[in-house]
Amino acid sequence: MIDWNKINTVFLDMDGTLLDLHFDNYFWLTHLPQRYAEIKGVEPELVNKKLGLMFDEHHGSLNWYCLDFWADSLDIDIVALKREVADRIGYRPNAKQFLQSLNAGGFDVVLVTNAHQLSIDIKFEYTDLSSHLNSVICSHDFDMPKENTRFWHKLQRAKPFDMSRTVFIDDNDSVLASARRGGLEHLISIAKPDSRKAERSVSEFPLLNDFADIFPK
Repeated sequence: MIDWNKINTVFLDMDGTLLDLHFDNYFWLTHLPQRYAEIKGVEPELVNKKLGLMFDEHHGSLNWYCLDFWADSLDIDIVALKREVADRIGYRPNAKQFLQSLNAGGFDVVLVTNAHQLSIDIKFEYTDLSSHLNSVICSHDFDMPKENTRFWHKLQRAKPFDMSRTVFIDDNDSVLASARRGGLEHLISIAKPDSRKAERSVSEFPLLNDFADIFPK
């Protein structure tokens, strides 16, 4: 799947790629609606309808990933609610070992994420992910999500890299398509971002289930 002799830089997404997307799905689809209904004294059905409309409206935009946006829009402490279920944060299969093998191989390991900085901080607090990274790229610093092709042009200017010698792994095919339009060549998707959901079998990109399958030799 990857000829590591032709790779210098490894771009990695965080949620659904290195970390199990179960935490995020559980938080946004179950915990937040329940706690919002309790705190605001609103019927759960009305909360689910309200959140569903907001999710549809902002999906794929920078607001979708911005905790400040959701905290302000819902008038609720999103970070505090995330901490209530932070025990669900964890690595995907062999992700930590994969990072260790990249570090041992001398690759430039870069986290490239749409996650808001507060989300990143929480994930770093509850895992040792930060210790395996050479640098962290947050799309909020570029004022646009990875789904926007211009993001990759901005990233290239901010952190020059050889697109022909960079592999990018992400669970979001829309993001991977954007990266391809931006000039990246080596792109891999994730078959099972959420450990509690079914494995995907269809993607326009090569699908990876377990990082053990691509450890550098």
